[in-house]
Amino acid sequence: MGRFVVVVGAQWGDEGKGKVVDLLTERVSAVARFQGGHNAGHTLVIGGERTVLSLVPSGVLREGVRCYIGNGVVVAPEALLAEADMLAARGVPVFDRLRLSALCPLVLPSHALIDRARERASGDRKIGTTGRGVGPAYEDKVARRAVRVGDLAEPKRFAERLAELLDHHNFLLERRYGEKPVDLGATLAACLAQGERIRPIVCDVAGELSALRAAGANVLFEGAQGTMLDVDHGTFPFVTSSNTVAGYAPVGTGLGPRDIDDVLGIVKAYTTRVGAGPFPTELDDEAGRHLSRVGQEFGAVTGRPRRTGWFDAVALRRSIVNNGITGLCVTKLDVLDGLDPVKLCVAYGENGAPRYEAMPGWRSRTEGVKSLGELPGAARAYLERLESACGVPVTMVSTGAERDETIVSRHPFG
Repeated sequence: MGRFVVVVGAQWGDEGKGKVVDLLTERVSAVARFQGGHNAGHTLVIGGERTVLSLVPSGVLREGVRCYIGNGVVVAPEALLAEADMLAARGVPVFDRLRLSALCPLVLPSHALIDRARERASGDRKIGTTGRGVGPAYEDKVARRAVRVGDLAEPKRFAERLAELLDHHNFLLERRYGEKPVDLGATLAACLAQGERIRPIVCDVAGELSALRAAGANVLFEGAQGTMLDVDHGTFPFVTSSNTVAGYAPVGTGLGPRDIDDVLGIVKAYTTRVGAGPFPTELDDEAGRHLSRVGQEFGAVTGRPRRTGWFDAVALRRSIVNNGITGLCVTKLDVLDGLDPVKLCVAYGENGAPRYEAMPGWRSRTEGVKSLGELPGAARAYLERLESACGVPVTMVSTGAERDETIVSRHPFG
């Protein structure tokens, strides 16, 4: 009997989901991406080679694994093709392994122009988006005016729908933001050319995943960002434009809720977030600078520096509720090497101030350690306290960037 497992970021994103997905794909037939766009990245390090993916699922580097981009993802064709070409240049047969839902809304250049213009106009109230147009693309989807991947197969119909959409976009750009309008002819030509290249990989994602379920295959579902950036459950309005929680995995791929068997939550051994918004355990001291420097805390796609702070068990407990998390994978434990003490937030005070527990740090290196018994006693104690503070078992621990630098006490695929 196969298992369908969702991997979610349980903090504000950037938890190291890509490495974990890549590791787990050793035992799966397929990986399905269920939300987000090209505004976040997954970094994989294999044999010392670093690969950053933003749209293509993390399983693409595994031979024999089919990669699906589900209907819940908004797709910028130019970004998708650039990523695919990068992988192909490295010898990865990406066009053989990748499949794309016809129902995915397109992210157009005009979406990005609106995104950036809106941020500039917001001044001090800006949200801190990547400016890549993902938010406006989701707005058009909800407003039922989006153009989708499947529309590209009918050029005449696509041209009509694109003209209507660009009328709306150009009205906003010119009248609201004082920007130059987007040319319909150039946009149409580029989209149709891109459509010709992606047409061979377009498929019925829900149908193929359903067939895999019936065949007893293992399938992994991955999203982008993290729970605290969910448009409903995150730190609104400083959130992304889609649902990042595990419950959206079946919605974003066309399946039903009973198709999901397990949810693995990915958390850093500390906390980070990118962009504006509340961050209760944020640090502005030497410990915070240590986390930033040693953890190389910069956005994989944008290069933006991430804000850093101590582990927040309060936020994680809510994330566990929001996702139905059954096990935790703790990443970047090795970044805490040399810090003494190490702290974790176990409660908030009446004014929202975090209440910390301080624990002894450890001096010996945890990087590359592959069993719990090899970890320093203080590091094991920290993981045990994290586990008890959150009420969910720690089933995996990542101690480095490479695939095999991982401790697995319970594998989600058995």
